[in-house]
Amino acid sequence: MVRFAPSPTGDMHIGDLRVAILNYLVAKQRGESFIVRMQDIDKARNIEGKDTEIMQILEKFALVHDSVFHQSEHLHMHQTLAIRLLQEGKAFVCVCTPQELEGDRYSGRCYDIDKEEYNKLKESGEPFVVRIKKPREDIATHDIIKGDIETSPNEVDSFVILREDGTPSYNFASACDDMLSGVDFIIREEEHLYDTPREKYIQNLLGYESDTSYAHIPHIVDGDKISIQWLFEEGFIPDAIINYLLLLGNSKAPKEIFTLPEAMEWFDISTISSSSPKLDIDKLRFINREHLKLMDDRLLSTIFGFADEDIGKLAKIYLKEVSTTKELESKIRPIFSPKNCDGELGEQVRILEDIVQNAPHIDEFEEFKSYIIQHSGLDTKELSKPLRLLITGLSDGPELSEIYPFIKSYLLEVASC
Repeated sequence: MVRFAPSPTGDMHIGDLRVAILNYLVAKQRGESFIVRMQDIDKARNIEGKDTEIMQILEKFALVHDSVFHQSEHLHMHQTLAIRLLQEGKAFVCVCTPQELEGDRYSGRCYDIDKEEYNKLKESGEPFVVRIKKPREDIATHDIIKGDIETSPNEVDSFVILREDGTPSYNFASACDDMLSGVDFIIREEEHLYDTPREKYIQNLLGYESDTSYAHIPHIVDGDKISIQWLFEEGFIPDAIINYLLLLGNSKAPKEIFTLPEAMEWFDISTISSSSPKLDIDKLRFINREHLKLMDDRLLSTIFGFADEDIGKLAKIYLKEVSTTKELESKIRPIFSPKNCDGELGEQVRILEDIVQNAPHIDEFEEFKSYIIQHSGLDTKELSKPLRLLITGLSDGPELSEIYPFIKSYLLEVASC
């Protein structure tokens, strides 16, 4: 069982999405469930609506979950398990003030508070937290990407598992929920290497004996500067983003351009490099362009408000010079928008507009061009710029002979001021 555990505290960034994709991919390779767990325990940092936004993003990438829940739904279970550790002498209550906690490690001042004192504390209303008792031995972790890691008892220390307000700490809630959900393969970013021995220790104290595998993937340099929403706004499409993220740190990919279903046949998470990859927008732009070339023509046309293969083919002509749907839209929209007939070439554009509006349907561009020359009195050189403005709304671009076959059925709409 694998899980993706985002926090609804801000925008989903490219590193978060990479983790989600890897968890989904590995779940499908293993024939297991893909769980989404919203880590919303820290109520003060949660942003309303971000949980819904995260789920919508996963849907856009077709990362279909088998179940989803909010961590706060398990609050009672977290508290029950913490009290159990307290009763078994594996945890203790702590009344230390922030001033008394100065230093890197817990002093042990409250280590031997007994149950009677604990009951008095509850009755008095004096604030306290619950801490785990420091382990006595090193904690060994094998990570698929990082290798073998030994963590000393002092590095784990006597950390808090229940805060003053009765809510669990991140490590305690995460460890409990992984245990309760049967998660046995954890894929997340390397910043969580610090959390893993703590969570393993909690599960060990709770008697959870499942052999969990870990893969802590390197952080993407500058990845936290790029949100998924920004990528969408800039015109990057899901298939290309997935392709790019699965290539990062992976030299074993059999080809450069692929889809997620294709990657399931060959991807091996153990081959990801342990070095941090750097975000390369130019590479992403290249991959995006290649996926747009592969997109179904009719589907591509829907981005611009059509359902016409010809408009998809028209858009692909412009992929020689642009790479995103936003850039494509800047080329396609002017073609179907009213043209500016008041500029330097305005008079000539208006003459051509009148001719086109009254012309018969003509299939071939050269025949159309000859018709315009015949009725306008302009030669080929004089005709070039005003005709391009009338058809495309732009002063440069692909040859009109390439464009014409795909817009001829819309000509009366296109050639209009």
